[in-house]
Amino acid sequence: MQKSRRRQQLACSLLFGLWLPCCLAQTTPSSTRAATRTPSPLSTPSPSAQSQSARLKVRLSGYPRKHNEGRVELFHQGEWGTICDDDFSIHNANVLCRHLGFVSATGWTHSAKYGKGQGKIWLDNVQCNGGEKSIELCKSRGWGNSDCTHDEDAGVVCQDERIPGFVDSNVIDTQVDENKIDGVRLRPVVAMSRKKLPITEGVVEVKHRDGWAQICDLGWTIKNTHVVCGMLGFPHERKVNKNFYKRLKKRAAETLSRPKVPVSAGGRQTSKAKANSKSKQSSAGKRLYLERQKNHFLIHSVACLGTEVHLAACPLEFSRPNATSACRGGTAAAVSCMPGPLFMQSNGLKKKPKTSSNVRLKGGARVGEGRVEVLKGSEWGTVCDDRWNLQSASVVCRELGFGSAREALTGGRMGQGMGPIYMNEVKCLGQEKSIWNCPFKNITSEDCQHVEDAAVRCNVPHMGLEDSIRLTGGRTRSEGRVEVLRSDANGTQGWGLICGETWSTKEAMVVCRQLGLGYANQGVQETWYWDSSNVTEMVLSGVKCTGSEMSLSQCQHHRALSCQKAAAKFAAGVICSDTTSDLVLNAPLVQQTVYIEDRPLHMLYCAAEEDCLSKSAAKANWPYGHRRLLRFSSQIHNIGRADFKPKAGRHSWVWHACHGHYHSMDIFTHYDLMSANGSRVAEGHKASFCLEDSDCQEGVSKRYECANFGDQGITVGCWDLYRHDIDCQWIDITDVRPGNYILQIVINPNQEVSESDFTNNAMKCNCKYDGHRVWLHNCHIGDAFSEEAERRFEKYPGQLNNLIP
Repeated sequence: MQKSRRRQQLACSLLFGLWLPCCLAQTTPSSTRAATRTPSPLSTPSPSAQSQSARLKVRLSGYPRKHNEGRVELFHQGEWGTICDDDFSIHNANVLCRHLGFVSATGWTHSAKYGKGQGKIWLDNVQCNGGEKSIELCKSRGWGNSDCTHDEDAGVVCQDERIPGFVDSNVIDTQVDENKIDGVRLRPVVAMSRKKLPITEGVVEVKHRDGWAQICDLGWTIKNTHVVCGMLGFPHERKVNKNFYKRLKKRAAETLSRPKVPVSAGGRQTSKAKANSKSKQSSAGKRLYLERQKNHFLIHSVACLGTEVHLAACPLEFSRPNATSACRGGTAAAVSCMPGPLFMQSNGLKKKPKTSSNVRLKGGARVGEGRVEVLKGSEWGTVCDDRWNLQSASVVCRELGFGSAREALTGGRMGQGMGPIYMNEVKCLGQEKSIWNCPFKNITSEDCQHVEDAAVRCNVPHMGLEDSIRLTGGRTRSEGRVEVLRSDANGTQGWGLICGETWSTKEAMVVCRQLGLGYANQGVQETWYWDSSNVTEMVLSGVKCTGSEMSLSQCQHHRALSCQKAAAKFAAGVICSDTTSDLVLNAPLVQQTVYIEDRPLHMLYCAAEEDCLSKSAAKANWPYGHRRLLRFSSQIHNIGRADFKPKAGRHSWVWHACHGHYHSMDIFTHYDLMSANGSRVAEGHKASFCLEDSDCQEGVSKRYECANFGDQGITVGCWDLYRHDIDCQWIDITDVRPGNYILQIVINPNQEVSESDFTNNAMKCNCKYDGHRVWLHNCHIGDAFSEEAERRFEKYPGQLNNLIP
C-alpha cells in the first residue's frame, strides 16, 4: 500500500511539473505588472481579467492558411468563439500575435477571409493600443456582446518569427483534431520524376501529425484531381494512366511473393543477376505496394465538386483507426497535373497552353501575386473588392496559368490602380474559364474607389529556385551578401559571390523574388560590412536582369568572369522588404495644363545653373532674347504600400542657393520630346526640388514637408505636385521645328529608389506643334493601353487640327 501511494504521489508531482510550465508559457505577465495598467473608463476589464488572462487560450483556424495566419478564436467559458472585425486594427493583431508567440503582426483580415467560424462571437469593437499583454485587456463591448455575424470574423497574419524563449506556440488547437489537413504533396513513383521540378505526377499525400499519409483511390474523380492540382500551383489536370500504376503494383507483388533463393556454393545467389536486372523496373512498384501494405490511408474517400480551393473544403471520409482495411481493393490515389507556361520544362509539346491576354497581375513582389487588372476595349482597369472571395480569385489565378488562389486580398493590399474600375461584386462559382464569364456589376464613381482594388496570391508550383541562392552576413534574413550555388568543371557544387560592379535594383528585385523575401529595397555594390562568410571567390559578373525574371539563372551574365574589383568586399548584396512604393504620373493633368511660353533670358539664370535649358542656350546673347518653353504640370502619386523616400540621407542633400532649397535626388524626372522614329529632339530633366506631400486622399495625413530642412518623401496615398509655373517644369523647344512628336515623361528614371512596378513610371502623349501652339492627346501611363492600342499610338499620324476628339 505504501509503495502504491508513493507511486501515486510521484505521478501527481510529475504531472504537476509538466502542467505548470505550459500554463506559465500561455499566461500574460504577472498580475503585479498588469495591475499597473489603468483601465479605460469607457470599457473597464472585469475584476477577474488578470486571473482570466492566465487561462485565456487563443488559436488560429480556417483554411487555406499557413501556421502563422488564420481566423482568431478565443476559448472563454469552456467554448471557442471568434472576434468581430468591427474597429479591428493592426494594434489588435500585434497583441494577438504576441500572445501566440510571434514577435509581431504583419497584417489582419476581415470579412471571414479564412472561412466562417462557429459558435459564439466573443468580442466586438476591440480597440487595443498595441502594448497590452492580452486581448481581453483592450477596450471592447465585453464578452459575448456583439451585433455581428460570422461573415465578419477577424483574422491575423503574424510575422513568421518566434519570440525567443516562448515555449508553447499556442497556435495548434488544444483539442487536437486528428483529421486536420494542413498540407498536400505529390510523391513521384517513377524515380526519374524526382529530379525534375516541378513534380507534376505522383501519389497524393496529406500532412498528418509528424508525417504523411495517403488517400484511398476508391471513387476518386477528376474533380478531386482538379482541386489537388490547384493547391499545388497547377491550373489544369491530366488523366492518370491507371494501368501503369496497376502494372507496377502487380509486378511489385509478384517480386515480393517469390521465395528466397538459397545461396550457392560459390557464395552467390543464383538469381541475383536476374533480380538486379528487374530492380530498376520494379523499384517504383515496390514502393507503391509497400505504401499500401503499411496501411497509411488517412482518408477513405473524397467527394470534391471541383470548385473548392483546398482539399479540406471537400466532403471527406476519414479512415477509422481500428478498421481492418482502410482501402480494400484499392490503392493510393495518384494524380497528374498540367503546369502553366511559366513553369513548363519541356519544349516538345505540340500545343502549348496560353494564358489570358485580358487579365493581368500588377504590383506584386512574388510570382503569382498582385493587383487584379482587366482589359476592356483598349485600356486596363481594376476590380473592386466588394464580395471578392477565393472562388473569384481562383478563376483569375487559373486563367493566368497558376493554381487556385491562396489568398483573396481586399483594400488595395497590392497597391492602388490609377485607371478606370471596371468590375464590382464579382460572383464566380469557381469553374469559369475567365473572370469575364462571371456575373459582376458595372461601376459608378459612387460605388468604389481605388482604395478598394482587389488582389490575389495564387498557389504556384515548387520549383526549388530558393535552393541555389542565399544571403549571408545581414542583420536580418532579408538582407546580406548574395551567394550563388555553382558547379565547377568536375561537377562539384560550391557557393560563390557575384561581382557588384554592374549590380542594380533590377538584379536585386530578382534575388528577393527568388528567395521569397518580397520587394527589393536596395541593390548594394559593396558589402564589406556583411563579411561573415568564408566564401570569397567571385563566380559571376556582368549580371543584367530586366527585373521580371523568376531567378538569376534567367538573367544575362558574362560567359567568363570579368570583374575589376574581385575582392569579397565588392560582392553584390541586397536589402529586401515586404512593402515598397510605387509612383505614377497623373496623365490627364499633363494633357490639360500644357502650353507654350516665350520666357526672357534674364528670368532664366537659375534654370541655366541647373542645366534645364537646351545646349544652344549657352550661345545666346544673355540677358537679351528669350527661350521657347513647353510647360505643363506634373502630379506624381504614390500608389504603393510604403513611402517614397530619397536614397540619399539628408546629410548628402545638395543646397541650391539660387532657388533656396535642397535637392535630395539629382534627377527625379526626365522630360523628352521625341520624333516618330524615337529619336530625341528636345529634352529636359528635373532634380527633386523638394519631395513633399502636396495633398493626400481623404483620411491620409501629410508626413513630408520641405520647409525648414524637413524630411522629403511622398506618403502612400498622397501626391507631389510640380506646377507648370515653377522653374525647370518644362522642355526647351526653342530649336524644335513644327511637326508631330511624342512627349515622354519618366519618373525615377535611374531607378535609384525601389518601387514595386517600374513599368508605370513612364507617360506618353501624342504632340502636335505648329510653330505657335501645341496640342497633347492620347496621354497615358506606359502600361495603361493594350498592345494593339500602343501600336496604334506609335503610328498615329498626328493631330490635323485643334479639335481634340
